[in-house]
Amino acid sequence: RRHGLDRPNILFICTDQQSRTAMGAARNPWVDTPHMDSLAAEGVRFTDAYCGSPVCGPSRACLLTGRMSHDHGVLVNGMTLRDGVENFGQLLQRGGYETAWSGRWHLPEPYPTQSTSPPGFECVLPDPFNHLPRRNLGASTDEPVTDAAITFLRRTHDRPFCLGVALCNPHDICYWIMDRDAPIPSGPLPELPANFRRDPQEPEFVQTARLRDHYGQENMATPDWSMQRWQAYLAEYYRLTHLVDVQIGRLLSALEQAGLEKDTVVVFTSDHGEGMAAHELVVKLNLYEPAASVPLLVRGPDIPQGETRSQLASGVDILPTLCDLAGVEIPSIAGESLLPAIADRGQDQGQGREFVVSQLYPDTQDLSLAGRMLRSRDHKYLCFNSGERPEMLFHLGDDPGECHNLALAPVSPAALGQHREWLKRWLRASADPFQSAPLN
Repeated sequence: RRHGLDRPNILFICTDQQSRTAMGAARNPWVDTPHMDSLAAEGVRFTDAYCGSPVCGPSRACLLTGRMSHDHGVLVNGMTLRDGVENFGQLLQRGGYETAWSGRWHLPEPYPTQSTSPPGFECVLPDPFNHLPRRNLGASTDEPVTDAAITFLRRTHDRPFCLGVALCNPHDICYWIMDRDAPIPSGPLPELPANFRRDPQEPEFVQTARLRDHYGQENMATPDWSMQRWQAYLAEYYRLTHLVDVQIGRLLSALEQAGLEKDTVVVFTSDHGEGMAAHELVVKLNLYEPAASVPLLVRGPDIPQGETRSQLASGVDILPTLCDLAGVEIPSIAGESLLPAIADRGQDQGQGREFVVSQLYPDTQDLSLAGRMLRSRDHKYLCFNSGERPEMLFHLGDDPGECHNLALAPVSPAALGQHREWLKRWLRASADPFQSAPLN
């Protein structure tokens, strides 16, 4: 028994490409997410959670293993985990849990099925699943993924279970962006963010990424967009987020109907965020807040209700948190259990880790290109290993839109030096081979 919790069932829900602010609970008036909002109202919401890497495969590997990309081996989409790296299904299975998976996997196959179950999990999806159409994947797959998960929940369980449900939307926004004929929704359109315009002095590394035609290529579709088209993109993104919220509602209803709600901890997050028109960016593969941030909600027995935590959290914290819930020994990894912060409001008062790190490998054809994000309590530091102006530093309290790069200003030498030193310390401690481009 740890932190007041005693081997509960675990329902782990992960959406795809959902930014932290794409949720009503985050006070976004343009998106309708009643079921996510209910999780926040009945549990704990982390207000400063980040992905381990802002792209699907690497980030999912971080969620599953508690390790960073340079450690688990998945730097870009299409790669597989390094030999010997275990996921939380394997750890919980050995600890006596019944473990199952429904939905996206991406390591590297998009959807495992019953005949191709990933290690550590029974896959509850039927075998013909991979033959569904590629376009509009979320529209095609999220309902049957949820159906399979509900069938699992309705079984008789003679031991605690951990069920992972990985949904696709709002990832379908990628197809809308690339479709020049995609209709503009009727009705009021969301306002563009205050930080819509790009910084002409942004790092050359970021400027080059905007022009990549084989990875994150959706940004190539936007230069001739009108302001109305940008607003329509946000409206469609929020519509897709609502659609995935409907499936989450079905899962939560099935959990209640099966009589499992009071014995189950629900952990909800996303693999990474979405550009959301900040700095004239769409999709992922950048380290600005909308793409690097994720929602993180936890609800269940003995968990406080309707509270928030500002402790810095990372996708690599999912595995140790699930192990802690299950009473399973936590291996030596990058992540830390969030249960102390969840159970104790005092942990939120300036305590917790000093910073979290996210890793970026933006090009499948050149794995030498890399960037790092270090988010401290007040600031956010970005560093890249090539190009001019390779650093960015923002004070997020004063500049939540990341519009004023303090790395280019003489007013913050102490803060810049501190973040450079923190990153160097982290690189040494984690054996991360990243080396920045020459700094001024």
